[in-house]
Amino acid sequence: MRTRLLYPALALFFGSAGLLTAAEPGAEQTLVLHTRARVENPKGSGKFEVAEKEVRWDGRKTAIVICDMWDQHWCKGATARVAEMAPRMNDLITAARKQGVLIIHSPSGTLQAYKDTPQRKLAQAAPPVTPKVPLKGWCNLDRSREGPLPIDDSDGGCDDEPKCPSGGPWKKQIDALKIEPGDAITDSAEAYYLVQQRGIENVLVMGVHTNMCVLGRPFGIRQMVYQGKNVVLVRDMTDTMYNSRRPPKVSHFRGTDLVIEHVEKYWCPTVTSCDFLGGEPFRFKDDKELP
Repeated sequence: MRTRLLYPALALFFGSAGLLTAAEPGAEQTLVLHTRARVENPKGSGKFEVAEKEVRWDGRKTAIVICDMWDQHWCKGATARVAEMAPRMNDLITAARKQGVLIIHSPSGTLQAYKDTPQRKLAQAAPPVTPKVPLKGWCNLDRSREGPLPIDDSDGGCDDEPKCPSGGPWKKQIDALKIEPGDAITDSAEAYYLVQQRGIENVLVMGVHTNMCVLGRPFGIRQMVYQGKNVVLVRDMTDTMYNSRRPPKVSHFRGTDLVIEHVEKYWCPTVTSCDFLGGEPFRFKDDKELP
């Protein structure tokens, strides 16, 4: 079953706490999320069932973390998919701001471009706090709670042919994602300090790439789950680094679906952008597979 379809779905024990940016006066601040997870049934069987549930979060007690939506990636295909996805993502974060959600922009390795901005200073001003478990600069695959990733990304994951030369050409976040007053910019444990400072317990994660930075960064899914946050991945606002010529030799987009299923099994539920924008979930133009 395709992961980009809209399902009413499951939530983890979603809690709350106080927030941050000012919502639009008179705006509805309750987020209605249709979450989806995969639950092992029976336990230990290795068989997972889709579990769906509608949940409600206070927007003022929620943050969105945008992972590594750079202006340019070393892989041309990845750069093109980021650019294709960014306008819908910007619409989503625009809608979320109106509901009081804190937007945290996390374009790793580019913070020099933002060093004098109020958004960067906002993140820097968050006082360090003692975490529930030690914070990590990178959260590797955790064999104590998850199986191996369902795709082979050992070659870096570029799906272009010939493969693009590796490097680090990114300079900033893609311009299509607007950085507004009240947003924050960080690429480190400051993200955790910031949400703790503001009493935020609910975190939506989006951006790239799911099998790498979205899971592993210090502001990513694994880190936030370790710290006891209620985390969801926005599954139609993400992509993978996966070369379809590598195992399991499925299309790039099916590879992304498999990684999303992995997240739903072992880490957190997912939602789609439709919970903020209505309509149909985002789909890349080259994704021709039937649902």
